[in-house]
Amino acid sequence: MSRPTLEVADIVRATGNSFWEQQQSHLAWPHRKVLDAIVRCRTAALGGHRDQCVRCGHQAISFNSCRNRHCPKCQGNARAKWLAARSAELLPVPYFHILFTLPHELSALILQNKRLLYDLLFRTSAASLLELARDPGHLGADIGFLGVLHTWGQNLQHHPHIHYIVPAGGLAPDGSGWIDSSPRFFLPIEALSKIFRGKFRAGLRELFQQDGLQFHNSIEYLAAPKLQLIQNKRLGRCAYRGISCLFCMQFPPAPEFPLQSPFGITTLSAPLQYLVVPQKRTRGSAGSGGNSVRFGVLFGGRVLSD
Repeated sequence: MSRPTLEVADIVRATGNSFWEQQQSHLAWPHRKVLDAIVRCRTAALGGHRDQCVRCGHQAISFNSCRNRHCPKCQGNARAKWLAARSAELLPVPYFHILFTLPHELSALILQNKRLLYDLLFRTSAASLLELARDPGHLGADIGFLGVLHTWGQNLQHHPHIHYIVPAGGLAPDGSGWIDSSPRFFLPIEALSKIFRGKFRAGLRELFQQDGLQFHNSIEYLAAPKLQLIQNKRLGRCAYRGISCLFCMQFPPAPEFPLQSPFGITTLSAPLQYLVVPQKRTRGSAGSGGNSVRFGVLFGGRVLSD
């Protein structure tokens, strides 16, 4: 495979040090570790190994990979294996793509509470799908799905959202058979949105009451008990405008990186800012240390409970 003309590692080598000098006040040491790993990946700095063909005896020297989960060079094989494993689990039915997102007004709060609010987004969106699908007035079935969290968009700005891939149907509550959904849509968007907004607002309310959220810099004033009380009172009056109206009057605009800045700085800033730095290794968790989750998944003819 030929080497691309420009790699992320080339950008880090060219602008990494200046970027770190400008941004280190709000970055943690794991961010620096990611930058260093990307620069050193598949170079002499990590050593190498000799590969030999078992047939002709030809030998070639290859440099070792960094194996950092954020390095684009190291994720190609893992991505291909993950996609192959998921493809093998697919059922012989149509699938729907369902997207849950959060309003831009919450970006400042989310960026300061990534682990808590990404986890809340995962839990509430998954619970909304399960609840509405089990309603006899809609599908009346136990469903399964695969969800993947994306934290920024193509414009390199903060845009947390979850993509769900859902089979077009589910198991009957008594397990007697398969119930097909409508071929045109999986669940009514208005009903699903209403349930999701309610669950997310309830989760926010609980975090506020437990003093579980952090408020720094431009939103530090929101930590005042009086203001929290005002926001809590507004939680029940958001039936139409949804989550946005909780904070559209109080929250300042979310921070954005100027797109006219040097290409290298912009390219490095967004992925590192939205990175959820793991404090410990976790496996199989929903939004805590990983970016995918499966709930009651119906794949490959078997049921994996949540």
